Amino acid sequence: MFGFLTGCNTGGKQTITAPAHDTAAAEMKIMIPRMVCYAGVVGNDSVFLKTEIFPNVVTGTLAYNFEAKDDSRGDIDGKLTGDTLIADYTFMAEGKTSIREIAFLLTDSSAIEGYGAMQEKEGKMVFSNKAGLNFGKGFVLHVISCPQQ
Repeated sequence: MFGFLTGCNTGGKQTITAPAHDTAAAEMKIMIPRMVCYAGVVGNDSVFLKTEIFPNVVTGTLAYNFEAKDDSRGDIDGKLTGDTLIADYTFMAEGKTSIREIAFLLTDSSAIEGYGAMQEKEGKMVFSNKAGLNFGKGFVLHVISCPQQ
């Protein structure tokens, strides 16, 4: 596209051609996450995890349903490093909102919850030593079909 400008000069009219501008709209990419759901039951307690895995982040939901104590449910927001998901879990329990780090070892067929020492930092509970997480005693969740919403 060319534009023309007219200006005054002592020698008469002068025409200046402006450079062409690229008017094509920027290409928009819609990122569709890989969605995987997991569930596990131990006795009368159950856990449900829904992950939406993008290239840089993992989002989703997590719900704990316990027989002997209050349930909790909320959102996760974190990162997948190799096969380990570390995320902030923002949840409602006992009438208040809390945030704590969670960890899951993800495989093609399961998600195994990780545990480790925690400390409070900036208003949330975080793992003291992520390298020392124990995945041997946590809930084992198995891949299920994600419920339709």
